[in-house]
Amino acid sequence: MRKNKIDIISLGCSKNLVDSEHLLRQFQAAGYQVTHNSNRIDGETVVVNTCGFIADAQQESIDTILQLGEAKRQGKIRNLIVMGCLAERFRADLVDALPEVDRFYGKFDWKGMLGDLGHAYRDDLANERILTTPAHYCYMKISEGCNRYCAFCAIPLITGLHTSVPMQQLLDEVHRLAGEGVKEFNIIAQDLSSYGLDLEGRMMLPELIDRMADIKGVEWIRLHYAYPTQFPYDILPVMASRDNVCSYLDIALQHISDKVLTNMRRHISRQETLDLLARLRHEVPGIHIRTTLMVGFPGEGEQEFEELMDFVREARFERMGAFAYSEESGTWAAQNLDDSTPQEVKQDRLQQLMALQEEISMDIQQQKVGQTLRVIVDREDEDYYVGRTQWDSPEVDPEVLISKDKPLAIGEFAQVRITEALPFELMATAI
Repeated sequence: MRKNKIDIISLGCSKNLVDSEHLLRQFQAAGYQVTHNSNRIDGETVVVNTCGFIADAQQESIDTILQLGEAKRQGKIRNLIVMGCLAERFRADLVDALPEVDRFYGKFDWKGMLGDLGHAYRDDLANERILTTPAHYCYMKISEGCNRYCAFCAIPLITGLHTSVPMQQLLDEVHRLAGEGVKEFNIIAQDLSSYGLDLEGRMMLPELIDRMADIKGVEWIRLHYAYPTQFPYDILPVMASRDNVCSYLDIALQHISDKVLTNMRRHISRQETLDLLARLRHEVPGIHIRTTLMVGFPGEGEQEFEELMDFVREARFERMGAFAYSEESGTWAAQNLDDSTPQEVKQDRLQQLMALQEEISMDIQQQKVGQTLRVIVDREDEDYYVGRTQWDSPEVDPEVLISKDKPLAIGEFAQVRITEALPFELMATAI
């Protein structure tokens, strides 16, 4: 056990990761030695930044806390602190269920945490963080919360209403990070589409991204987690005209059946979804669309599931994830809809959907064979350099495995020729 050292463990999404990075900076300024997701937990204090979105993520958080509780009983750590989404949502239950935890904090009570440890929160450092990603890329969280209240989603219960980060604050941070060598900025939020509505009553995402693209050193900007309803179409000319705005959009569609979309309270129809996709592909040629779909939501029978399968065949998403519906307490669906689809049926539908997507992904990947593409080199493995194209977001999308015929620099761009395609990887040689 190392005194005056704090280990932070981040679970869940990249939005949680950004929170941990800001907290790391505050702890560092308070005089602590800090580590993040260390393979060896040896700090006097451990902070677990939990996820509370769906059941599997909640269980991962609980399992991590229990493991650290055992380490505390063995005298390997002294203080165990739990924060984040799970604590925000279920704090009252967790206090009784997990007595090994010394203190619980919600998602945003950083001042209280620092105060209880005997330190003041530094407002002058609110825009600073210690990056936990490789030095050449980062995540930029431009807003917090969501006003959409989809039937299945607990995010508004955890994060509250949508709140945008002021534009100048974001631009100042991009200036600073680009000056420190960050080349790739992955823009994230619970609802990217609504950025600016609470600031000036208008959708400001196009202006924000256009101004970010002007900043020296910004090589790639990639957009994640747009919402399809009331989509900010003015972002499309920005994507099409700015070389450093990637032709990539992460937009969760969830389903295509009008019946299921209505039950989900998505406020969009099948035809409106199809029109949106057609416009995306028309205005941004070559765009790669990542989406997330859900199977087994109340109201999805065999007919609705087949409609979803047909939609995926026709839409041919370059990137797609899917999950089976699980009822979340406190949500509209949990209170008003009957979750009667057996779990084995949900899992069978999920497997069918992902098998179909693997076929589509393989076909799309094969079309890249013989092309020369620009990649950023993330790391060096034993047999390959590992990079990504503009269409590949870190950790969730395919990677490019580059032969070691020529030396490449980590964190730099390279031109490569694609020699072979796998469903979720590309093989390449450096030019």
